Amino acid sequence: MDEKTLQFYRSNAQSYADWAKAPSTRLRGFLALLPLGASVLELGCGAGNHSAVMLEAGFNVRATDGSPEMAEIAARRLGHPVEAMLFHELDAQETYDGVWASACLLHVPRDEFAGILTRIHRALKLSGVFYASFKIGEGDGRDNLGRYYNYPSRGWLQATYAAAGAWDPLTSDTSVIQSFDASPANMLHLVVRKIAA
Repeated sequence: MDEKTLQFYRSNAQSYADWAKAPSTRLRGFLALLPLGASVLELGCGAGNHSAVMLEAGFNVRATDGSPEMAEIAARRLGHPVEAMLFHELDAQETYDGVWASACLLHVPRDEFAGILTRIHRALKLSGVFYASFKIGEGDGRDNLGRYYNYPSRGWLQATYAAAGAWDPLTSDTSVIQSFDASPANMLHLVVRKIAA
């Protein structure tokens, strides 16, 4: 994780949690791909809005965020444990039916990204489903708040996913959002399923 980006979220946890948008409309589609009561890992849960929906729907949720301050806010809001965990600390093996990573892996430095995807692949059960979203671009950089983004292209993501493990692509679509810094961003949303190599 980029240290400057992590410190931004640690220092601005409350204001970011207060800003956090409603849960993604794509969450219901993701959950529909999972068995009832499935085990789901959420990475970068932020204020906990997505975990709240999953818990209410009866899923077994492990909510995590890289910022201890954000994790504490989310835990209070959810009435459910939220772990402070950085992506590279994920060491589970074939544990989860699903991994939900909304607008968080976009902060992973490019040279670390394949390794993080490998950890996610390993943490999923066979046929487990993985959702992630990214700000589309052609090279990494920082926004006007100093946060690092990997700004991937579709081709770069496809190659990096393939290097991390065997996946079956399920859905891919785009949207335009307004970021925390009030600037528009083109988002790419990917859902893939872990398959046997």
